[in-house]
Amino acid sequence: MMNRRQLLGAGAAGATLVSSKAWGQTMNMGLPEAAVMDSALTQSPTRPTIEAVEGDRVRIYVTNRLPEHTTVHWHGLILPSGMDGVGGLSHPGIPPGKTFVYEFDLTKSGTFMYHPHGDEMVQMAMGMMGMFVVHPKDPDFMRVDRDFLIMLNAFDIDPGTYIPRIMTMTDFNLWTWNSRIFPDIDPLVVNQGDKVRVRVGNLTMTNHPIHMHGYDFKVTCTDGGWVPESAQWPEVSIDIPVGAMRAYEFTADHLGDWAIHCHKSHHTMNAMGHDVPTLIGTNSSNMTRQVRRVQPEFMPMGTAGMADMGEMSMPLPDNTVPMMAGWGPHGPLEMGGMFSVVKVRQGIDADDYEDPGWYENPPGTEAYEWTGELPEFAQNHSPKTQITPKPTSKG
Repeated sequence: MMNRRQLLGAGAAGATLVSSKAWGQTMNMGLPEAAVMDSALTQSPTRPTIEAVEGDRVRIYVTNRLPEHTTVHWHGLILPSGMDGVGGLSHPGIPPGKTFVYEFDLTKSGTFMYHPHGDEMVQMAMGMMGMFVVHPKDPDFMRVDRDFLIMLNAFDIDPGTYIPRIMTMTDFNLWTWNSRIFPDIDPLVVNQGDKVRVRVGNLTMTNHPIHMHGYDFKVTCTDGGWVPESAQWPEVSIDIPVGAMRAYEFTADHLGDWAIHCHKSHHTMNAMGHDVPTLIGTNSSNMTRQVRRVQPEFMPMGTAGMADMGEMSMPLPDNTVPMMAGWGPHGPLEMGGMFSVVKVRQGIDADDYEDPGWYENPPGTEAYEWTGELPEFAQNHSPKTQITPKPTSKG
């Protein structure tokens, strides 16, 4: 049996929710020879996950390689006021090229976050944020077999460009899990019977109702602490408020491929525009002829819906992806953004997070086409509520 720290690391690397490089940098943080984390604006925007154990005293060196001052706020952690990371309030901002030290005791276990509290809007829009996991001192407390970690963040990046628009408040066009978008988010692979935890932190500017198919689960932790068993509540979707974390747990009893996604439909699309007219039901033949006089390659889309975008392939600007993408065993998935798949299988080893491929539904358990006559369905044509009569003594 792997311990919780090993599980989280293996799960993060296997699911590509936290990069294997980031995990390697942070799995053995010690003092004074602590692991080194690169500056915020390199490679993956989401920063490494910091892990420690309840009761540890941590010392974190923060070197500012930005062109302006910054700080680090330790979101949800209980610590001295001077270590809280609010520039100008807790301590002076960290000037460019300087190193500050944060040092505090980890008084409770749980899942927390970190992000700047200096020029916060700009720096967080560029991806400066990460997760901070404090494992319980008692390894048997809230023990699970698989432990997944998801940071929700969002960007507004115009097609063909590489720098996020930092002044965007609401109209983001890339909704990500740990700075990755579907279909580039690996599945969450678990063995049947595993007890599974999914931790989700939200540092976007809106809430995200995370829905997982095929299961109900219990909410077991917020960033305020663990939820006592008597107070845990069942859900199939859990809303993650802005600036909050929720963790839920379930036992992986049901074999299959189960979607997990944000239930705001535009959050499961990529690089979407916000000024696209609705063309459903229109006859675009005249418009198409006129446009093709100046743009011969023009293809009308959207007259029957947007699903055809999941099947079509066309040239795109650099650093851009289709709005809907991904293929499953039965055709295009027509998803993007905040979407992945929980894959529950038999015989998955404890350290195996490789994609097992698509699930084959057993005979008789898959929806199928009906080609016969439709039966007569029971119908109610009255607006009145129909109450089934009570049985009489005569039956």
